[in-house]
Amino acid sequence: MQFNILIIDDEKNIREGLADAMELEGYKAFVAEDGKAGLARIAKGDIDLVITDLRMPGVTGEQVLSKVTAENPGVPVIVLTGHGSIDAAVDAMRNGAYDFLTKPLNLDQLTMIVKRALEGRMLALQHRQLQEELESRKSFESIIGKNAEMQKIFQMVRRVAPSKASVLITGESGVGKELITNAIHNLSQRKDKPFIKVHCAALSESLLESELFGHEKGSFTGATARKRGRFELANGGTIFLDEIGEINQNVQIKILRVLQEHKFERVGGEETIEVDVRVIAATNKDLEKEIAAGRFREDLYYRLNVVHINVPPLRERKDDIPLMVNSFLAEFAKENGKVIEGIDSRARSALYKYDWPGNIRQLRNCIESAVVMCEGKIVTLDDLPPTISQSSQEDVIQVPVGITMDEAEKIIILQNLAVNKGNKTKTADILGIGRKTLHRKLDEWNEAGEIPTE
Repeated sequence: MQFNILIIDDEKNIREGLADAMELEGYKAFVAEDGKAGLARIAKGDIDLVITDLRMPGVTGEQVLSKVTAENPGVPVIVLTGHGSIDAAVDAMRNGAYDFLTKPLNLDQLTMIVKRALEGRMLALQHRQLQEELESRKSFESIIGKNAEMQKIFQMVRRVAPSKASVLITGESGVGKELITNAIHNLSQRKDKPFIKVHCAALSESLLESELFGHEKGSFTGATARKRGRFELANGGTIFLDEIGEINQNVQIKILRVLQEHKFERVGGEETIEVDVRVIAATNKDLEKEIAAGRFREDLYYRLNVVHINVPPLRERKDDIPLMVNSFLAEFAKENGKVIEGIDSRARSALYKYDWPGNIRQLRNCIESAVVMCEGKIVTLDDLPPTISQSSQEDVIQVPVGITMDEAEKIIILQNLAVNKGNKTKTADILGIGRKTLHRKLDEWNEAGEIPTE
């Protein structure tokens, strides 16, 4: 990593001489003839260390130091001063300067101080990067997915999270839309601010309007006191409107106004309330069809759909089933005080073949039930709910009597591979063997001419 150093000094020979010295040390040096120009260069955001003269006309070195420590914490500032201003340099140290040197400068000493300061900055940057990576992992830890489509979604979440853009998340019930919402909020700059969730389908029209926008005392029967709505409570943070496709047009108009103007009035009130709220909405409906049918406002749809994330159903990402099964097994085994070591091949095959209309929520409930019903350490086909076990319609593999174990193994592997349409990852998972082992055996059989080459 090449560090960028800014040298601020009103004496041309000094700033250019220092720039040359820093370039010889392998750094990229920038110069500014006064404090004002220096602050303008710092504002671009790519400076790693500042060397500034203390006494300059206009914006002084003290002012540069104050601005950098306030707005760019972590960027070390080295102060240069004459012999007559050592007291001022000591004050600068108290105000956050990394170190100071008196003129005429000892270049070897300055180089050593710069190296030490940048080593500290490197450690700080590495620590921050590690913290951000850990935060990212923490935000995604409840979302299980190696599937390529899920990886694209993770990338979208990381990109959109720092912004203020509204997000529309679509997908069938049970695919994990709320988990995606949690990740967006937790990776955003609003993560320490309110995160309010509203399940729109669970409330009637009148209750939903009051829930979202609040109401004044006496505004309707039962309104015995003023109530702040969810938008007001979410000010500065994020609001998640789940099942946005279920709300009526009257409420849609008020939500549209909040998105456009960041303003609303409580039910029965005249006071206009301003809020700063990031809106994330989710639905299992096709909102474009709802617009065509006249049930959803087109202008609201475009306001919500700034960034669109569509979460695929589980039947389209079955390669994630083993990861989910292992996670759910561990969770429910611990919860029920059981020792569950895994799941047998017949049960695993049934889980692959089932299409999961209820998606991840249904799979999770299935594994919880299987753990409860399991009497041993391995979950079997009989432990699965009848809906899954009876619909598996397993293919029967017939192994002739009198053949060797190696030949029987070949029949089992090749027939499973055929049933799984050549998907080696799925085949290895169902058979309970490593993918490298499967690839090695197939390569050996190919080389021996015992199976057709691909």
